[in-house]
Amino acid sequence: MYLKKGFSLRLKTQKPSILFVLNRNPSMKSSDNDQNIQTHVEEFQVIERLRRAPDVASALKYFNSVDNSEEFKHSTLTYQVMIDRLGQNCEIDGVQYLLQKMKLEGISCSEDIFISVINSYQRVGLAEQALKMFYRIREFGCKPTVKIYNHILDALLSENKFRMINPIYGNMKRDGMEPNVFTYNILLKALCKNNRVDGACKLLEEMAKKGCSPDAVSYTTIVSSMCKFGRVEEARELAERFEPVVTVYNALINGLCKECKIEEAFRLLDEMVDRGVNPNVITYSTIINSLSDVGNVELSLAILGQMLVRGCDPNIHSFTSLLKGYLMQGRMYEARDLWSRMIREGFLPNVVAYNTLIHGLISNGNMDDAIILSYQMEDNGCPPNVTTYSALIDGFAKVGNFVGASETWNRMISNGCSPNVVTYTCMVNMLCRNNMFNQAHSLIQDMAFEDCPPNTVTFNTFIKGLCGCGRIDWAMKVLDQMKQSECLPNITTYNELLDGLLKVNRVKEAFEIFEEIVQRGIELTIVSYNTILHGLCRVGMLEEVFQFLGKMVVQGTKPDAITLNIVIYAYSRQGKVNNAIQLLDGIKARGEWNPDVISYTSLLWGICNWIGIEEAFIYLQKMLNEGICPNFATWNLLVRSLFTNLGHLGPVYILDDIMANK
Repeated sequence: MYLKKGFSLRLKTQKPSILFVLNRNPSMKSSDNDQNIQTHVEEFQVIERLRRAPDVASALKYFNSVDNSEEFKHSTLTYQVMIDRLGQNCEIDGVQYLLQKMKLEGISCSEDIFISVINSYQRVGLAEQALKMFYRIREFGCKPTVKIYNHILDALLSENKFRMINPIYGNMKRDGMEPNVFTYNILLKALCKNNRVDGACKLLEEMAKKGCSPDAVSYTTIVSSMCKFGRVEEARELAERFEPVVTVYNALINGLCKECKIEEAFRLLDEMVDRGVNPNVITYSTIINSLSDVGNVELSLAILGQMLVRGCDPNIHSFTSLLKGYLMQGRMYEARDLWSRMIREGFLPNVVAYNTLIHGLISNGNMDDAIILSYQMEDNGCPPNVTTYSALIDGFAKVGNFVGASETWNRMISNGCSPNVVTYTCMVNMLCRNNMFNQAHSLIQDMAFEDCPPNTVTFNTFIKGLCGCGRIDWAMKVLDQMKQSECLPNITTYNELLDGLLKVNRVKEAFEIFEEIVQRGIELTIVSYNTILHGLCRVGMLEEVFQFLGKMVVQGTKPDAITLNIVIYAYSRQGKVNNAIQLLDGIKARGEWNPDVISYTSLLWGICNWIGIEEAFIYLQKMLNEGICPNFATWNLLVRSLFTNLGHLGPVYILDDIMANK
């Protein structure tokens, strides 16, 4: 099984440019349709033919044939229609050619044509090229207008060229042009996208002072941004200063839902109705989605019912949100029933709906059904996207099906779908799970050539796989590679390396990693401390365990169940069994933590080894009274204690159980 390279297939997806061959030889052979060109053609007839042409190539062929006939001279309007069609088809070379041809023929470029040219560049992500063309606008017999300025500003905004927007706005004012509400809305979006919401609020005041009344788009832009940055209360205060509109309410409800303030979202929904603002499908779908995310499917259904009672029809997003709720709870029967009902009622699933169901099927162990559904997508005219393939590859990785993951990868490439960083990372995980580290490394190297550089998660996945198989030296080289790149290691990277080093008793290097974490100012997590504590226990450095525990508490990191189990284990190994008993009983009495089978097994080992089997059976009874079932390790140590001197036994198996859920 091999993986197809992604780069070669990208070439197949590029659209060939249309050749512009203008042959003015009247004797040139033409199609039957072209031979019947009227001796006199009206402008409206040419425009109609250009618009009705089945594709851009046919339209261009007719455009050229009319020009070659010498019976009709193209006008500003016919050029505009042809440039529009080329631009909508992303044929930027054709747009440039016709614009230059207009210049040579002395035909002035209208405002609408120049806007069409700017939009063409924007469609293909060439905003800077559009700006260069804008600076040449007078060469084509066209003067800048507010409308043209608005379109060039919007093109720059679409590619987040924030630094270029302000100078262009300055040029606009120097040209003596007053910005209109569309100009201000673009500037508001630019400020908000650049995390300058306060600046946007000031601009809103400037609008009002200059007699340009903000509209629903203006207010919605600022309110949405405030909610995005967690300033929901400020957004609500701002919204109270103007007439309520549904888009602003939707932004506020979305902000509240993201903060899990569902009750407040409900109150806002009631307020909308009281103030005569009808909630729309976006309003209801937002609430349904939020309720599904927290597992309250029943209330989601109630909202759907309320939506229908109020005469608001659900859409595919409403049903997809509800579907997600069922799948998250593992309620496959209801999810499948909803899917069938949705299709019966004429709601055709889109790629998001399919991906939601596929992800849910995989999460609930229905891998075969997920694959079948992905093929149904293609049959139903909804091609799987990179998210679909990533979910399938990740699903195969989790069940260890290398063949399935490889076939899915190859299917994705064959269908012209380029992998993204998530897909690559899923495949790296799959290869690492099969100990195919050379292939995983090769795939990571390919990512840079595919203009999809690996991120920190990709490297962490690779490092985890290497450490899990004892390939620590290679993992350390990957760490050095990350430091030399723009993809710096994070605490997860270091946690994996700490775990790998301590598992092979390379304690000195583990301490060096710890010092590096501290020097870089990276905050240690509970996982970091537990990993270090576990490693120290393994090599018998029990005094250091308590030193690190002290550092952990001083740093304000609260111990969790794993930490407490490690401490009980360490006390038991040191013979400080009473300390272990006091810790277990004390925390349990305060209700801060409920001991589990690992806690009692560690304690029982200490009691058997340092006190006696009789005392151990007392704590075994306590364990049973609390409803905790002994596991194999528990019974094993009790049986051994009856026949063997436990002082010579190393209870590593208990420690391994402690960290099994790390």
